[in-house]
Amino acid sequence: MARFLLILAMVAAFVQPARADDISAAARGVVRVVTIAFDGDQVGDFGHGSGFAIAPDRIVTNAHVVELAARDPAHVVIGIVPSQGDRTFRGRVVAYDPARDLAEIAFDGARLPPVTLYNGPMSDGAQVVALGYPGNVDLATAQSALDYITPLSPVRSQGVFSGARSLAGVRVLLHTAGIARGNSGGPLLDPCGRVIGVNSAITGGQDGDSSFAFAIADSELAQFLREAGQAYQSVGTPCTSIENRLAADAEAAEQERAAAEAAKRAHAQAEAMKQEQALADARAREERIAENFMALAAVLLVAGALAVGGATLLTTRGEKRHATWAGIAAAAFFVAAIAVFFSRPDGAVSLATAGLAGGTSGDTATPPAPSGRLLCRFVPERSRATVSSTEDVTIDWRPNGCVNGRTQYLPAGGTWQRVLVPDTEDTVSVLGFDPATSTYTATRYLLDSPAMAAARTARGEEPAACASGDAQRQALASHQAAIRATLPALPNEKLVYRCAPAPGSK
Repeated sequence: MARFLLILAMVAAFVQPARADDISAAARGVVRVVTIAFDGDQVGDFGHGSGFAIAPDRIVTNAHVVELAARDPAHVVIGIVPSQGDRTFRGRVVAYDPARDLAEIAFDGARLPPVTLYNGPMSDGAQVVALGYPGNVDLATAQSALDYITPLSPVRSQGVFSGARSLAGVRVLLHTAGIARGNSGGPLLDPCGRVIGVNSAITGGQDGDSSFAFAIADSELAQFLREAGQAYQSVGTPCTSIENRLAADAEAAEQERAAAEAAKRAHAQAEAMKQEQALADARAREERIAENFMALAAVLLVAGALAVGGATLLTTRGEKRHATWAGIAAAAFFVAAIAVFFSRPDGAVSLATAGLAGGTSGDTATPPAPSGRLLCRFVPERSRATVSSTEDVTIDWRPNGCVNGRTQYLPAGGTWQRVLVPDTEDTVSVLGFDPATSTYTATRYLLDSPAMAAARTARGEEPAACASGDAQRQALASHQAAIRATLPALPNEKLVYRCAPAPGSK
């Protein structure tokens, strides 16, 4: 019994979500390319090689892999066998360059995840990985011809980059990753899963000499695609591990948040000091006005006293009529003096009196959180982008977490996040927005078909609009947690953007 439990524990230790490593992500777009020549109803020549998706419905391979089909398309069929699924597809040559040993094949019926070209520098001794379908493996494992048209994961082999050479006027990369016949047309990748070359040939190992492999360089591939009018994705950022990038970005995000909080406090303190100064100035003005009122009251009292004296003098002279008017004037002066004295400012100055609305707390002086239409620009030094586009992103953000008027984000440790599982792309994205730093992030998991199927099953029916009540948000939180449970421990990419109000937005 104890032994049985131990076996169960060991099995459970290996039951983990599918790993989203970069080479596996690139392998989703690798295919086997099969050519079958017909002589009437009879099958003649049969050949096969490797290829990879440069667009959802376009494959790159070696020209020599499809040479027969390019020469005689009426009698040679090209089969595209993806690494996943249960179907094969018929292809046709749309671009052919025997000098560079490159060809492009179009096919219909499926959409494959395209690879990305790496156009940055490579150092001698850097790690490289070859993906493809080596013929010696097929010969050892294939049971029948059907095995050659059955979707199967490509074989992975690792080596080092050994420098660039010129072969018949074409720039090629020399490397030590193990390839064989059948690898022709497959990708040579850097550790981040970006294509740096197209495997094409191997050197012979005579008399104990080491064998090397040649790959058509990415610069030749890029030129071939431009001449063919084929768009492609490329990046030039150096390859860093996702672990290092996530750790560095978490530190950078914390520093930005701390800087934002410090700026917020400094702004609040500056506003508080400004209000205090305004209050002090207002009090000084009130005091000056009160002094002026007191002086005017004193002048009016003196005038009243003089009027009383004049009335008395006029009375002694028998000028009663003028004495009466002098008495009335004296009374008026005394009443005015009393009125001016009691209407003087009392020195109690409010923010409203000082012309400042809102109070003296720092919160009311804090700059408003971003809201509305935002233009978010890619921050390469904080990102790890292996295959994704790094173009600007525009979002319409609302303080309640509603994005673009239809997608509800949920609070998560000071930021807002949402997990999205698309129907047409084998990628799960965790999108986030940090109002404190105006930072938008896209953490991407490039998954294989089974992992995507699990994520889509967990997704079910997504809410069609932004959640307005607590019950809706709690249901959305449970929905998001179910999706996250299907994801690997680490993503493939993290794209960071810095946002600002979009031009023309209010």
